[in-house]
Amino acid sequence: MLTQHDKPQVAQSEHPLSGRAVQFFCIVTFGLVVPVLIWLAARFTEVDARYVPNTAAGATIAALASWYILDRLRIYAKARQLSYVVPVNLLTFGSAFAAIGLMRAPYSTSLFFGCLLMTMATGYVLTALTRLGNKPQYLIAGGRVSEIPHRGNQIAVTSSAEIEALIDSGSIQGSLVGDLHHDHDDEWERLFAKAALRGIPVYHYRQILELETGQVRIDRLSENVLGSLIPNLPYMALKRTLDVLAVIVLSPLLILLMAIIAIVIKFDSRGSVLFIQDRMGFRGEVFRMVKFRTMRAREVDDDALAQREDAMTRSDDDRITRVGRFLRKVRLDELPQAWNILKGEMSWIGPRPEAISLSEWYEKEIPFYSYRHIVRPGLTGWAQVNQGHVTDLGDANAKLRYDFYYVKNISHWLDMLIALKTIRVVLSGIGAK
Repeated sequence: MLTQHDKPQVAQSEHPLSGRAVQFFCIVTFGLVVPVLIWLAARFTEVDARYVPNTAAGATIAALASWYILDRLRIYAKARQLSYVVPVNLLTFGSAFAAIGLMRAPYSTSLFFGCLLMTMATGYVLTALTRLGNKPQYLIAGGRVSEIPHRGNQIAVTSSAEIEALIDSGSIQGSLVGDLHHDHDDEWERLFAKAALRGIPVYHYRQILELETGQVRIDRLSENVLGSLIPNLPYMALKRTLDVLAVIVLSPLLILLMAIIAIVIKFDSRGSVLFIQDRMGFRGEVFRMVKFRTMRAREVDDDALAQREDAMTRSDDDRITRVGRFLRKVRLDELPQAWNILKGEMSWIGPRPEAISLSEWYEKEIPFYSYRHIVRPGLTGWAQVNQGHVTDLGDANAKLRYDFYYVKNISHWLDMLIALKTIRVVLSGIGAK
């Protein structure tokens, strides 16, 4: 029987196109070989042999990289593969195209973009067909199983005889999901063991709940589902290096963009261009976060309630300036935090740092709130791309569960998924206040 810390696959599929070997064959055949043959046939009399090897090599690397990235992203909650087929392919093919250009190697633009279009089309079809064949999940009644959001492939089960008949006949497809901490009767306990011995996955409800919601709950410290209070340390060290390199590489663009924004803010409203505020950061240490000013200043009393109210930004907040509303919508007001990243106070991706007054309030009211400070705060994060800006306790509690999911699953793949989601959020303006 699987333990609570085992990770089930997100998309168990019966579709014949779900196998990696089959998908690899389809990507190579329809995404690469077919467009190359069409291109050669269309230009048979004027083909320059120098163009084909470089273009084919670059397109092959890009196509296989995009397929592999999409395959890795699918294990995380809320990873809607279909919506990432295009951006991931544009990223990999764009990188390959830039590399070929920098090497000044001869290539064919038409062949390269033909491979890009065919790879995207193939990836989209494979992903769509794979999703159609998801195996069912049999939800065993009892305990907290009812908390799992219902999906089309989930079947509620109340009769142990029904499941036993499926197990004995060998016709059961999919997995069993139950609250393994619930006091089930002896018959259900026997069936869980029987299913596991037959090779049928048996999952604790919490695993499926996390995969469906992208949230992790900590009910009691003795049952800390994070397993360890220290996240992935090797990756955190690598992440710090990547953060600094990203700031250095992007600095010419960042400086130009921030200079333009600073001028616009100065002409739009009175006050400083920058807004500097103490925030709760890594390991609970206070740091001074810098961002572009998007609101008009106002006098605030010294009492805790007034400070807390002032730290809350609402969608109809009359303090927000005209330019500020746009900057907040597209998240450009956060760009100066590249300085905080260089200083090691922040990361590009992580839980958002809260104002001191809000953080202290949340810590008093929400159990384990301070645990989110075990990783560096970020410009964007799992909670931001899934929930947006929040202030009240109920929403803050939900946001905390998103932060816990990030801490538990922190990796370069999850960071890549967050980066892709951030692009979508920036373009749509969802969650801005």
